[in-house]
Amino acid sequence: MANLVHRKNTLFNDPIYGFIAIETDLILNLINHPFFQRLRRISQMGLSSLVYPGAHHTRFEHAIGAMHVMQKAIEVLKSKGIEISSAEKEAMQIAILLHDIGHGPFSHATEKALLKGVSHETISLRVMSILNDHFEGKLSLAYQIFTGKYHRKFMYQLVSGQVDVDRLDYLKRDSFYTGVTEGNINTDRIIAMMNVQEERLVFESKAIHSLEKFLLARRLMYWQVYLHKTSLVAEILLVKTFERFQFLVDHKKEVLEDNHILYPFLNSNLHGELSIDLLNHYLTLDDADVLQLLKSWRQNSDEVLRTLSDQLINRRLPKIKIQEKVFSKDEIEKKKKHLDSLFFEKNAENDFVFSGTISNQTYTSDESQIIILDRNGNVFPISERIQYLDFKQFSTPVVKHYLCYPKPYNSV
Repeated sequence: MANLVHRKNTLFNDPIYGFIAIETDLILNLINHPFFQRLRRISQMGLSSLVYPGAHHTRFEHAIGAMHVMQKAIEVLKSKGIEISSAEKEAMQIAILLHDIGHGPFSHATEKALLKGVSHETISLRVMSILNDHFEGKLSLAYQIFTGKYHRKFMYQLVSGQVDVDRLDYLKRDSFYTGVTEGNINTDRIIAMMNVQEERLVFESKAIHSLEKFLLARRLMYWQVYLHKTSLVAEILLVKTFERFQFLVDHKKEVLEDNHILYPFLNSNLHGELSIDLLNHYLTLDDADVLQLLKSWRQNSDEVLRTLSDQLINRRLPKIKIQEKVFSKDEIEKKKKHLDSLFFEKNAENDFVFSGTISNQTYTSDESQIIILDRNGNVFPISERIQYLDFKQFSTPVVKHYLCYPKPYNSV
């Protein structure tokens, strides 16, 4: 351990909550670590700023905000007689602070393109292990809570559950920065109604309507913001751009120098695992690196790669249709044939015309479901208390199909 600092009433001034306090030296040193500072350069909502211009907030802000919500939740629970030690309090904050530490540039899009089967959750666990070694085992309890192995289940539920502090922050924060008011939930009310029974997180019955708003807000934000068709097509296009570069490398049409930023990824067979060297390289990447690649690829000799990159840089995005039924093969083939009048290279149809599915599930009716505590100390699932909401529908994944194809386009 080196270059450790001690707190001097460190505060963050957050536009959502006001001043956020850093409560321990360990938390401050985690925030100051380069792995965490990288989150300042990772956008919280990927490419959603192409739809909502204000959505430029970062994973750093969200992590700090989620930690603050955890602080408030702990205060409420302790005020109701729930014993939480100082070590547990610190560990709960660390667990949520580091929950997104494994995200890559523009979040999910580049993870799909570069990691090839390794989830950001897996990387977050690896990073927490590395940090735990660096800080001489002081993150062990946080790691247990983060993985659900600690015996006090409610602590894990606050980190990752139906109504966890992660969702409580990102719904409110993303609503603020996008201007989509449907996501503006009453976080304070929900936290104030938290309680614990038999080490499970429960909510007092007075929280019913705030929780109802939370579920509806989550559903609306997914369809209106997170799965917005323009954000979706931009994310898919970014993956397609990386895949095209991979294709060029594989077919010897592009020389990949060993100092190229993508060299470690394109020359590795991950099989669900990351070497420590590859992980360290991944943890140096941020949004700026991807933007620089896209800008450089606009000058590439390959016209397909050049066009894909230009579409993203200058927001000349393909058309996208979303519907409930599967697109027919005839409709897809018709769009591909139309490419002849727009584009140039044969066998590039799949780079410009592509289809797939998206899904959204608002609620999970399993052991993690939201539990309500009434005045008599009885507990029951929220679905039994709100009769007018169709929880069966909420619990059923809604699947929609998309088809992307070019607009009339002139490359630069």
